[in-house]
Amino acid sequence: MIRTKTTLVVGAGASCELQFPDGRELLARIAAGFDFQRLGSGLESADIAAMAAQIASIAKKARVKEEMLREAGQVIRSAARISHSIDAILEQHGDNPLVLAVGKLAIAHYTLASEAACPMGTEPRDPGDLPVRGTENWLFQLSRAVVNGVPRAKAESCFDNLSIVCFNYDRSIEHYLPWALHMAFGMSLTDARALVAEKLRIIHPYGTPGKLEWQAGKLPLADWGEVEPEDFPGVVEQIHTVTEREGQRGFKRQMLGEVVQGKRLVFLGFGFDPMNCSMLFDAPFEHNPDVLVTMPGASDTERAAVLRLLKRQAGIKDEALITLEDLRAWQLLRDYAPFLES
Repeated sequence: MIRTKTTLVVGAGASCELQFPDGRELLARIAAGFDFQRLGSGLESADIAAMAAQIASIAKKARVKEEMLREAGQVIRSAARISHSIDAILEQHGDNPLVLAVGKLAIAHYTLASEAACPMGTEPRDPGDLPVRGTENWLFQLSRAVVNGVPRAKAESCFDNLSIVCFNYDRSIEHYLPWALHMAFGMSLTDARALVAEKLRIIHPYGTPGKLEWQAGKLPLADWGEVEPEDFPGVVEQIHTVTEREGQRGFKRQMLGEVVQGKRLVFLGFGFDPMNCSMLFDAPFEHNPDVLVTMPGASDTERAAVLRLLKRQAGIKDEALITLEDLRAWQLLRDYAPFLES
């Protein structure tokens, strides 16, 4: 059980352990999907056809010329040559509603497709197992830390000291954790999902492509593994940009509250992108939390840059509180389990 207030900040490096694309790969896929010069030729891909079909559908509903939306896709394709993420491109073209529309459309499409293609199934292959096999992924290690030593009668307390700020679009956390509780406590999957829905504090700054079938709320439905949800335009509207989030005072206050309350901050696969950091570090911290950071394969220069960033932007004065580890997300959660559960 996690006994100290802990906030996990999750980036694409963690999702890569479950074969989701990182920011650069996602942008490359989106750019390739907007290569409409290949449409109708022998070089047309399934993604190009899907993007063209979705654009045609949105153009009809919004009463916008289809060609104008395709041109917006070309703007993204061109910008992808110099930008490093689709999020950055949407910020650069935030004054162009057509670019925002097709960009969000692509994000929703590729996120849902990645969920369907990743090793995590809709349900376990074998009864009593988890939806993805193995222990070498961060969700397994997190689940172990969450349930370890918690009596079945107090299962509802297992998330009391945990908050998650996830900068990824996918819903793998929400999909996986109920199965882990179902296995650990022997509760029904329905009860496990209800517990996660009620107790898990999780924030997606960039949004998610809709909600899972069992989740409450008014968000449009896009269940795990469903690549063509019924209300796809509604799903697309759940994707947000940094500027849009900055205009939502309640959201920003909620996210910063979760970050500030953490006596321990754990960065898992987080790339310290300047846009993301501007959302996290609104002002220097006053509580000097313990900080753990995964930086597998990072150079000394990269490590020094992150250390300086944390000291300046987060205001962590005591360098001894910051630990940068050459570990992947699952390895850090495994190796630091005694510390994180203390």
